[in-house]
Amino acid sequence: MAQRVGYAPGVYDLFHVGHLNILRHARSQCDYLVAGVVSDEMARLAKGRSPVVPLVERLEIVRSVRFVDAAFVETVPDKLETWQQVRFDVLFKGDDWRGTDKGLRLERDFATVGVEIVYFPYTVHTSSTQLRKALDVLAEPAPEVTPSEAL
Repeated sequence: MAQRVGYAPGVYDLFHVGHLNILRHARSQCDYLVAGVVSDEMARLAKGRSPVVPLVERLEIVRSVRFVDAAFVETVPDKLETWQQVRFDVLFKGDDWRGTDKGLRLERDFATVGVEIVYFPYTVHTSSTQLRKALDVLAEPAPEVTPSEAL
């Protein structure tokens, strides 16, 4: 019987419980899990900003998660091109992609090569975007207070 290879792509910036949940759920639905860690350049193209954590560190973090069998640096925007290199049977995405133009395109493209798309619940209460916003607020300089205002 052939192994079912899963692929879970992501930036995995500011690694949090949502990332862990996706990797845990993905591993439960395949025999071998490859985590695709998006390069800094690809993250800039996709999200318009660079990750906080550099690629080499994100790769090491993801590679060290016990649910992950291998980590792959994703350097091209075309997931089918990535599939040609990795050869996975199922691709895992957050359900924020379900029913969207990009999700429907992904499903259509991968149907041509027999790859199943499986959606997992998006962890609403924690995201790298929310963590980044919190860090931005913390990094803002405190307003100057004059001695008379301090009283």
